[in-house]
Amino acid sequence: MPKILSNGIQLHYEEMGSGPETIVFSHSYLADHYHFNPQMQALKDRYRCIAFDHRGHGQSEIPDDGYDMENLYEDAVGFIEALDCAPCHFVGLSTGGFIGVRIGIRRPDLVKSLVLMDTSADAEPEEALRQYRQMLFVVRWLGYRPVIGRVMPIFFASKFLNDPARQDEVKEWKRRFMANDRKAIVKFGNGIFGRTSCYEELDKILTPTLVLVGAEDPAQPLAKAERIANKIPGATLRVIPDAAHLCTVEEPAAVTSAIEEFLSNQT
Repeated sequence: MPKILSNGIQLHYEEMGSGPETIVFSHSYLADHYHFNPQMQALKDRYRCIAFDHRGHGQSEIPDDGYDMENLYEDAVGFIEALDCAPCHFVGLSTGGFIGVRIGIRRPDLVKSLVLMDTSADAEPEEALRQYRQMLFVVRWLGYRPVIGRVMPIFFASKFLNDPARQDEVKEWKRRFMANDRKAIVKFGNGIFGRTSCYEELDKILTPTLVLVGAEDPAQPLAKAERIANKIPGATLRVIPDAAHLCTVEEPAAVTSAIEEFLSNQT
């Protein structure tokens, strides 16, 4: 399995395709590179598609510390530089989006375009922060089972969760979430939920940007996406119906179509 050293951490990644331009995919908290698999499969004939696992997730290294937002940003920057794939199209969902906006603000030389999915440029609201910290406390001491019933409806809309034809997928994602290293997930969660706002700097992003959001995402709802799209000059907003947080899994064709259309205008 390919790994590369970035910011002192061994990051696992998957690569498909060999087109003249590169797409780098950056995943959500609790998930891994795999939730972009439908998009990578669809785009690999035209692009070099690379998706990496964040520290503490998937098959990447699980360090004792360094789970703050700045280190996650540096991990991604180092990853792009180590693979010599800049300027790339950067696609980030949730945590990946937190990283994407910071790259767009600070290192525009690394990105040809940005796709920011189910994410926010604001600090975590206090009420949500309290709830997440309570859940992390339970995970730390009791494991995932007491909270997985609350986690699944955050990541997936009822259409997906209740579809008889997709119950194997539901079980697989529940398994994937619960397979994460508990200590790493608690530290990572405290890091991303404690992030500072970069909303006021969004107008510095001049890179072409697509903002995507699941219509039923309770974690990063439409209002957050609208704030980002309205602040970044020239950004486009697309809403994915019948999807919550992991819209790449729930409505893969709609997400892929939106990304394809956007990228076709950047080449």
